[in-house]
Amino acid sequence: MAQAPLLQLSDIALTFGGDPVFDGLSLNVQPGDRVALVGRNGSGKSTLMKVMAGLVEPDTGERVVPPGVNVGYMEQEPDLSGYTTLGDFAAANLEPGEMYKVERAGEGLKFDPSRLVETASGGERRRAALARLMAEEPALMLLDEPTNHLDIEAIGWLEDELRSTRRAFVLISHDRRFLSELTRATLWIDRGAVRRQEQGFAAFEAWRDKTWDDEDMQRHKMDRKIKSEARWAVEGISARRKRNMGRVRALQDLRAERASIIRRQGTAAMDLAAAPKSGKKVIEAKGLSKAFGDKTIVKNFDLLVQRGDRVAFVGPNGVGKTTLIRMLMGDEAPDTGTVALGTNLLPAVFDQTRAQLDPDMSLWDSLTGDPDMRVSGKADQVLVRGVPKHVVGYLKEFLFDERQARAPVRSLSGGEKARLLLAKIMARESNLLVLDEPTNDLDVETLDLLQDLIGEYDGTVLLISHDRDFLDRTASTTIAMEGDGRAVVYAGGWSDYQTQKAETAAPSETVEKAKLAKDKPAAPEKPKAKTKGLSYTEKHRLDALPAEMERLEAEIGKLEILLSDPELFTREPVKFKKATEMLSQRQDALAAAEEEWLMLEEKAEQA
Repeated sequence: MAQAPLLQLSDIALTFGGDPVFDGLSLNVQPGDRVALVGRNGSGKSTLMKVMAGLVEPDTGERVVPPGVNVGYMEQEPDLSGYTTLGDFAAANLEPGEMYKVERAGEGLKFDPSRLVETASGGERRRAALARLMAEEPALMLLDEPTNHLDIEAIGWLEDELRSTRRAFVLISHDRRFLSELTRATLWIDRGAVRRQEQGFAAFEAWRDKTWDDEDMQRHKMDRKIKSEARWAVEGISARRKRNMGRVRALQDLRAERASIIRRQGTAAMDLAAAPKSGKKVIEAKGLSKAFGDKTIVKNFDLLVQRGDRVAFVGPNGVGKTTLIRMLMGDEAPDTGTVALGTNLLPAVFDQTRAQLDPDMSLWDSLTGDPDMRVSGKADQVLVRGVPKHVVGYLKEFLFDERQARAPVRSLSGGEKARLLLAKIMARESNLLVLDEPTNDLDVETLDLLQDLIGEYDGTVLLISHDRDFLDRTASTTIAMEGDGRAVVYAGGWSDYQTQKAETAAPSETVEKAKLAKDKPAAPEKPKAKTKGLSYTEKHRLDALPAEMERLEAEIGKLEILLSDPELFTREPVKFKKATEMLSQRQDALAAAEEEWLMLEEKAEQA
């Protein structure tokens, strides 16, 4: 017997004061679904997810969620007003005694539940929202860009958690590796229509390209038919035309159908024009050391960057990647060591905080107010690599329409802000490109173009990113910052770094074990080493679980008695629905508690 869908959207239409965002949209999410939600920036991915979450009411259509099914949503900009700490927010919907779920997620996602909301960064707020969703364990999880502001270790933790869960989820993400590893189906928003393919994101680009090729072929055939029929209409004999008015009407219908075809959005007309070449030696650092109090950023670090190198910096959040780049660029003084910059350097910097964009300025003013882009005496033109261009024309090259030109920057989506910043950077000539988290919020097509541009760029690139696929496609050298001042240089991208690190570690471990065995005096044979015991939190949790399971069993018993009343549904339908939802939640919580108790008990016995 087929299972009922967790979520059903039927004939949804939604318009925000202009062209429809969606029209006649229908989709289902089934139990166990692992879905990638993809589409161009501005296509409506986040809007659709809010409709799925019940936060945006469509103009027409129906959203159906069965009784007892809870849908959790992690938005890009969570509202934490009314909460004192991040932990208070993350645990808001949990039962007493379930704070351990937030603490566990906090360890994996690297945020401090005790951090005050008023002092928390945007990234910490997003991680708290993600921890809240993971701790609540809803039947359906809706995750909008969950990997933004996560370092590679935290992304790996989240990947493992989602891979092992039995719950359904829908993902929006710019991280192709993340999507490819986790998804089994793909929802593609394209020009207001939503297509579904029962294959994960790994098959998306081939599917998209075939769909577009088929469209182009169909459009070509239609154009040829219109041309042929139009020639007949002009050259045909009048008497015959009177007898064939049906054919004339068919031609009119064909033209109307052709006109109604929505043109695909093109890719941004991005270009990176290198300035006159820099010297062969771009940056030479010798013996760099830097510390802030007890925290060491680098220690005795040497690096030679030559013209044309693509150098990636990877490591956990807060390890000092941006600080190291600032030292290499001469913007931050090291405690010890020297940095020598090459000749004729013209840098362009993409800042992950988007600090170069004033949220209250319009897109127009953001470009014309830039001293490097200003054209003397021309308020409607900007200088693009030495050539004057109209502001609106240049914005259109980066996929902004004329109506957005006077809109404030704060009204843009994350991907649109990234494109605007790229427009500012690419307007000037450069031969040293510094990209700090450039992939955040960019769609697949723009990422492809950016990767190609970096590959063809005549200058040198310094890059910080947590996007493993992007690193593999762009980096020729990877500097792994591992904490405590360790910064190790590896050849190649992320996968090359992982391989070399594993090869380096394996012989070292073997030698160390052999040395310990040689130096250790002979001793009587002992039983095999025990596995690691329970942590303090785990011991506390193991002690608390029996009482929690008893409480849940008692609540389930009361709810089952209540629902056994055959007249309840007719007499009090609202109460019946609420009791049904509570019963499902308690049953899920009991199953999870029993599974957790068995796992901890087994671990305790092994120890």
